[in-house]
Parts: sequence; structure tokens; C-alpha cells
Amino acid sequence: MMLRYALRTVRHRKGGFLGAFLALMCAAALVTACGTLLETGLRGTIGTERYAATPVVVSADQNVHRTTVKHKKGKTKTKHKAKPIAERAWLPENLTTRLSRVPGVDRVIPELTFLAAPLTSTGTGTGGRTAYGHAWDSAPLTPYTLTTGTPPRAQDDLVIDRYLADRARLKPGDRLTVQSTQSPRAYRITGIAAPTGDGIRHQTSLFFSTAEARRLAAHPGQVTAIGVVPAEGTDTADLKASVAKALRGTTAQVSTGDERGPVEFLDAAAARIKLVSMGGAMGGTSLLVAVLVVVGTFALSVQQRHRELALLRAIAATSGQIRKLLGREALLVGAAAGVAGALAGLPLGSWLHGRFVALGAVPATLQHTVSVFPLFAAVAATLIGAWAAARISSRRIARIRPAEALAEAAAERGRPAWGRILAGLVLLAGGTVLVAVLSVLRTEPASTPVTFLAVVVLASSVALLGPLLVRAAAAVLGAALRRTGPGGRLATANLRGNATRMASVVTPLTLLIGMTCTVLFVQPTLGHAARAQAREGIRADWVLASEGPGVPAGAARQLRTDRDVATEVVRTTVRVGLDKYAAQGVSTAGLARTWDPDVIAGSLAELTHNTVAVSELAADQLHLKPGSTLKLTLGDGTPATLTVAAVYAKGLGFGDLTMAHDLVARHVDNPLAATVLVSTARSQEELAAAVRKFPGVRVVPPATADSLQAERLQANAEVNYFAMGLVLAFTAIAVVNTLAMSVSERVREFALLRLAGATRRQVLRMLRTEALSVLLLATTLGSGIALAVLTAFSIGMTGSAAPAVTPLVYVTVVAAAGLLALVGTALPGRVALKARPVTVATARE
Repeated sequence: MMLRYALRTVRHRKGGFLGAFLALMCAAALVTACGTLLETGLRGTIGTERYAATPVVVSADQNVHRTTVKHKKGKTKTKHKAKPIAERAWLPENLTTRLSRVPGVDRVIPELTFLAAPLTSTGTGTGGRTAYGHAWDSAPLTPYTLTTGTPPRAQDDLVIDRYLADRARLKPGDRLTVQSTQSPRAYRITGIAAPTGDGIRHQTSLFFSTAEARRLAAHPGQVTAIGVVPAEGTDTADLKASVAKALRGTTAQVSTGDERGPVEFLDAAAARIKLVSMGGAMGGTSLLVAVLVVVGTFALSVQQRHRELALLRAIAATSGQIRKLLGREALLVGAAAGVAGALAGLPLGSWLHGRFVALGAVPATLQHTVSVFPLFAAVAATLIGAWAAARISSRRIARIRPAEALAEAAAERGRPAWGRILAGLVLLAGGTVLVAVLSVLRTEPASTPVTFLAVVVLASSVALLGPLLVRAAAAVLGAALRRTGPGGRLATANLRGNATRMASVVTPLTLLIGMTCTVLFVQPTLGHAARAQAREGIRADWVLASEGPGVPAGAARQLRTDRDVATEVVRTTVRVGLDKYAAQGVSTAGLARTWDPDVIAGSLAELTHNTVAVSELAADQLHLKPGSTLKLTLGDGTPATLTVAAVYAKGLGFGDLTMAHDLVARHVDNPLAATVLVSTARSQEELAAAVRKFPGVRVVPPATADSLQAERLQANAEVNYFAMGLVLAFTAIAVVNTLAMSVSERVREFALLRLAGATRRQVLRMLRTEALSVLLLATTLGSGIALAVLTAFSIGMTGSAAPAVTPLVYVTVVAAAGLLALVGTALPGRVALKARPVTVATARE
């Protein structure tokens, strides 16, 4: 019975359910898209390229591990956790001898992989592909075979792949400068190699002689991986088991099939975690926003049908029947919206993945993975959200007595229910607690989710307390609005008499402004503080920067004299336990002349190969002070035990840990300096002449180097902007949707105003005044929420209550919200005023 009536209601009130359908469909599309990203991070395939002809690959363990054992109530629980390291871990080369004795092995091929960027007249010439150097001995791994020329034998011989040769128009006999881990060097091209098939799509290979490759790899006695080719008739699975048995007691890992991809593409393997985090954060925030928006949409829909539902109560429909009716209507709309949104979310997820690849947040080697699970999750979330929203929205009308139903439908209730007010106050208190917690969080991974959660919770409190806030705003603005004429007086009366309806419009606008301001100003707040600390701490006269992979050590040596100091800075990430810390290595000679991180304990003069300087934040977290011992894992997985030499205050600008340059450079994939700080009396032209033989190296003032760093930070921030942009777009759609629903409900009201003598222009002016009043309230609330959250974020991350807010950007946000409010009001208002007032009034009687 109720299902049949629900079907008829939905069929005959398509316009009334359209707003809820759109909100639910957008929510389902977002959940599906974020679900595909999450699934890609969890199960995305990383296909192999270089190891295509090598069934078994041996590599070093790319993780740090921690095992904890807990004894509780006579039971022992063992937990094992692993976290990836930042750089490539290396294997002892002597493992090749052990592997060659394994039964079923035909050939063992050691592999060297290292930085090798070709420098052509048009740039690197790689067409966006990453370039790696290898020894020619490892060419059979793919396999690469010579199509022209001879293999490299001398130290200055080089074989390039067909892709690079075609792009840069190179041929045997030409000379090519390569920037590798050492100073750039010109090589003679002796041959061109091509891979079997077309499987190489994401990298360019340069092959050197064995001796030269070992010199450039700079890891004597070590290799990056070992390829194992089975003898004829040997099963790959059996060989894997035999190799694993032979390597027992070492940390080496054995990979076959799709397991070889993560060994080859370390950035793709690391991107899995980032994508899981990004997809989860986007999906979680989208779901919270969707619930908030959908509840408001359903509340407005139920309010529009208040007279109809009151009539059902008056003719003896029970509370349970009303709840069942609304619940089944919601399930019908939710099912249709969920299926449509889930299907629309598939191309949206694919597009999102493509954009993240284009922005550099996700490598192209991590293939987008899609299954039915995100679709099912989106439909389920939509159904549950729709049903819950309907139940919440129907509580009031379902609980009133039948005799009071029609009377209550005639006029809006004077004040919200006490339960709603209490829930709003609880959420307000919860949001306040989140803001307080945010002010003591001092790491970005911990503070970012709390930041956006605080905005949503505070916006939810606005949704519940909205009617009271609208009435308060009407009381404050009433005097000013009445002076604007009849339209202003009508707008004031509507704000007071229809506060619940107006509150349903205030909520999405508040969320839109609050969330947008938070998204736009979180990264600048952090970046501004970091750049300010870096500017204050860099004492150098000039800075060497590179357009390529980095500044070679030879360029720094070229500038060092008895009077001049050149401080190389190389950056990496290390782990203390399982926690990740940004680290850097600096040249220690004359460091005080170029670099001042504001030491508050100890001395940088004690910084050597066996010591480390730590930021104040890291010292607090790890309970360190000068003289303490710090055990850490370097970027390539090498353990190190260092003594704390100093504690400094400017951790945002200079990283959490600082070590000697040579210690860090030996354990990173790219040992080239990110920057070189120069203290000298020489001019910029003299320095430029001294480093002219190093391609791509420029001499710039510290201010220019700071702007280059700002550009890199902005590029990283673009990923976050884009990730949250879809949530904001959904919120903007919800704003227009809610406004249109609110205005379309008032057709009879407009007709009565026209019959009472109001002109069409006066009614539209009244709508504009209402929209501007609602915008003013939403701007005040949204700006207040964003300011509170950003200030707490700034206190926690930078130590000062100084969020970086750009006035022009803020004005643009408010203007965009105002445009949405006016468009969402004016267009439906004009449509509602097209009908003749007499016809409308008669039809609705």
C-alpha cells in the first residue's frame, strides 16, 4: 500500500523530488570517483617494462619494519607494520654468485639503475619520460637489442634507445651531454638500441659501459636489482621458491609477474599510499558534505509538502505510515539517483586519475583500476543517506497529533524543537573542540583531516541552529531593510516568518564559503611561514639553482676558495621508527656564513658525519636534546645512529633533520644539490662565468630562489586544490539546487502578492533582498568558521595566529557565492512569476 502510494507520489511530484535526485546523484558520482581512486591505490597494477624478459627479479626490501608484541590476559598478540622508504634500497652484488648456483637458473643479470638526464639543445629530449642510466650488461632484461652501431666499451661510449634517438635526431657518432650523479659529461653515441615489442612507454634508457655505469651509480659493490632467467623447462613458480630459499637469511625479496612492476617503478609503489590517502580523504569529505546537503534538501522537500502530509495525518494516517511513506519515497529516489550517479562516477574517476597524473601527483605507471565495488558502495551510501535524511526530516511532521497537523501546516513553527537546538549546540561544542585540537597539532598529515572535519562539523551546527540564526539576522538587519522600501519590508517579514526555509539556504552557502576559504588558504598559510623562515635563515649572497635534476658537486667546488663558501643542500626523507621526517644534508664548512636556522640549543659547529641537528618540533616529538642519541633509517634503508648536535627553531623553512651533506648524498637516488648557497664578494657575472660549463645551472639572488621555491609549493598545492575542487563544485551545485527549490515552493505566495498589488519588479526585488540578506549571513558564518579553523591551523603549524589570507581571493570567493545566490534566486523567481496570478491562486485553493 505505502509503496504504491510512494510510487504515485514520486511520479506526480517529479519537480518536487528533482532537487533531492540531483543532490543524491552528485553525491553518488563523487563517492564512485573517489572509490575508484582508493581502489587504484589498493589494487592498481604497476606493469613492468624493463624486466619484461626476466621472469624472476630479486630486489632489496623497500620498507622499514616494526614488530610489537603485547601480552594481555595471558594472550600474546604480535603486530607487524611496514612503511616504505623514500629512496631505492640496494643489494650486495655478491648475491649474484649465490643465485647462479641455484638449480634451474640459466643466467643471472645484475642491474644498475641511476639518474642520467640527456641534455640536448631542446632540453632533455625525453618527451616527458624519465631517463635512467644502466650498464649495457643489463640490456637482456627487457631485452634491448642493437639496431645500429656497437655496444659501449670505453668510458665515454654511450648507447641510447630508439625513442630518444628519434626525438633528438641523434645517430651513432654524435656526441650527447648527460647529467648524471656526477658532473655533466659528453659521450660519444656508439649505437642505438630498441626494446622488443612496444612495452616501454614511461622511461628512456641510456646504456653505459660497465665501468662507467658503476662509477655513475656510486654504490660500489652494490646493484639495484638482479634478474634471474630460468633454464629451459624450469617453471617460474618453482624457480621463485628455489631463489627465495637460497636468499633465506637476507632481506632480499623475490618478485614474479605483476610483482616486478613495483620493483621497477618505486615512485608508483609509493604513490599507492598517497592515492589511498587522497581517495579516502576526498571520499570521506564528500560523504560528510553529501549527508549535510542531502538532509537539508530533504528537509526542504518535506517542508514543501507539509500541507499534504498534515492532511494525511488529519485523515488518520499513523506516524509509522508517514515515516514509511517518506522512507520509501527516499529509497526510490535514492535508488534512481544512486545508479545514475554511480555510472557517471566511472568516467569522472578516470578523468580524475588522468588529471592527477598530469599534475605529477600520481605516476602514469600506476594503472587506473575499476571494479564493481565502488559502484555498489556508492549506491549503498546513497540509499542509506537518502533513507536517513528522510527519517530525520520527517520526525516533526510524523510526531504531531492529527488534530494539530493542519493548524501547524498553515504557519511555520515559532522556534525549532529543543532536540534540534540541543543537537546543534552539541555539534558546535564538537567543532570548538576540533578547533582547539587543531591548534596543538604540529604536523601536516595530522592537521589536514582535522581541518576539513572541523569545517563540516561547524557547518552542521549552523544547519541545526539555522532558524535561530536567521531570526537573529532578521532582527539585526530589519531596520536597514525596511528603509529600502516595500521589497525590503517583505523580505524582513519572510526572514522572520520562514526562518526554517531560509536556514536551508544558509547552510550550503555557509559550507561553500567556509570550505572554499579553508581549502584556498591552508597551503598558503603553511607555505608563507616556511618561506619566511627560509628567507630569514639564508645568509648567502647568491644561490645556485638548476633547471635540470640538480646542481653538480663540481659546480660548488668551482666556487669554493679560501674566502668564499659554497654550501650544498641535498634533500631527502628519513624515518625514525615508522615516522617520516623531512631531512637535508648540508656542507658543513663555513656553514654559519650561509645558513642560520635559529639554533636554540647546542651548536652547528658540532655537525659532522656522526651528528645531526633537529628542529624544535622533532626534538619535542622524539624527546631529544643536544647529546641525545637518535636512531634513524636513511632514505635508502640504511640504519644510522647519530648524536644530536643542535636544536633549531626554523623547522618549517629548513626541515626536521639536518645532517652532513656527504652522509645524505651517499644514500639518495639523486645526490645533486637542490640548491647551493654562496657567500662571496664576487659579482653575479663572475659567478656565472665560473659555472658556465655546467648546463642549466644559474646564479640567482636569494629572493629569486625563494620565488622558485614558492612556485614548487604552488605546484604541490594545485593537487590539493584540484582534489577538493570537486567537493566544492558539488557544494556549489547544492547551493543552486536548494535556492531553486526554495523559490519554486513560493509560487502561490508570489501570486497572492501580485493580486494584493505588488508588481513583478517588486517581487523580484524582494527575492534579491532576501538573497543578499542570506548571503550576508552565510558570508559572516562561513568566514567566521574558516577564520577560526585557519587561525588554529596556523597556531599549531607555525606557532603564530597569522593565517595567510589574500584579500582579492577572499573577495572573489564571496562574489562567486553571491553570484550563485542571485542566479539561483532570480531565474526560478522569473519562471515562477510567468503564470497569471489568478490562475495560480485558483489552482492552489
